[in-house]
Formats: sequence, structure tokens, C-alpha cells
Amino acid sequence: MAIGTGRLDRRTLLVGALAGTERKMKLVIGSDHAGFPLKGPVMELLRSWGHGLKDCGCFSTDPVDFPDIAKLVCAEIKSGRAERGILVCGTGIGATIAGNKIRGIRAALCHDTYSAHQSVEHDDVNLLCMGGWIIGIKLAEEILRAFLGAKFSTSEEFRRRVRKLEQMESDLNR
Repeated sequence: MAIGTGRLDRRTLLVGALAGTERKMKLVIGSDHAGFPLKGPVMELLRSWGHGLKDCGCFSTDPVDFPDIAKLVCAEIKSGRAERGILVCGTGIGATIAGNKIRGIRAALCHDTYSAHQSVEHDDVNLLCMGGWIIGIKLAEEILRAFLGAKFSTSEEFRRRVRKLEQMESDLNR
């Protein structure tokens, strides 16, 4: 905390976001052709941290449709074979839209560390989306640490809100 302010300062928030990344997870990753150049270094990083990782493609810079990759990644999360997923496309926007079309998936576009941990802590996000044209590997590394180190809050206000999101999904998918 910043002394005498009663508020958390930026450094305290970042340190808190990075704590707990030592827990190893089963992860799934995918990209379209635009995200492919960032996906490789991200995979190396995740494996170096000891996480299990399944790659759902794509496997080159040949054009593919991101919704097809998003369906594969999201299927791994929904089945429980992966705890969380990562999608990389050009801007991250298309990947986020595609992920959020699938029941049970809560995708967030994150190009900063605060959003990455906050999305998990407050919204129980299970799919991180990033734009390979927007960020580089160093920022991606910080975002991944924040996303993977975060845990869904036990606070009733956040649990209640996520239940309402789940109810909205049920109501819309009847």
C-alpha cells in the first residue's frame, strides 16, 4: 500500500498479480495466421514455466479462419482437459468475439497486466486473448504471468455477477 493513502499502489498490484504463478496448469493455445508469430515464443515461455500445453493450431502463416481455431481451443476448456486457454490473432478482437460465442467460455482481450489479472479475479475469465500485431513477447510474458497467477475471488459480489452471466447464457441459448 502507498503509505498513508489506504490505496494499493501500482507496484503492489503488479506484485500481487504475479504471485502464485508457480502453480502449474493444463493450458491450451491457438492462433490464426496473424497470431502465429507470437504463439511460438508464448508456447516456449509457458513450457519453460512448467505448464502442460496443447496446441490447437494454426501451424504456419498460411491463412486460416480464427473461429475454427477458437472452437478447438474452447472445446479443450469446456471438456476440462485444459484449465485455461490462450488465443492469439492479429488484434485479439476476433478471437475474443469467437470465444465469447461459446457457452461456458469467458474470454477477455488483454493488452495490459491489470486487465489480465482483474478479468480472472472479478469475472472468472478462462480464455485470454491477445493481439500479435499489438503487443510483443515481453508484454505478453507479463500479461501471461498476471493471467495465470490470478484466482477467481471468493467475494460474493463477484460470484453473484458471474452466476448472472451464466444465467444470461442459459436464457439466450434455449
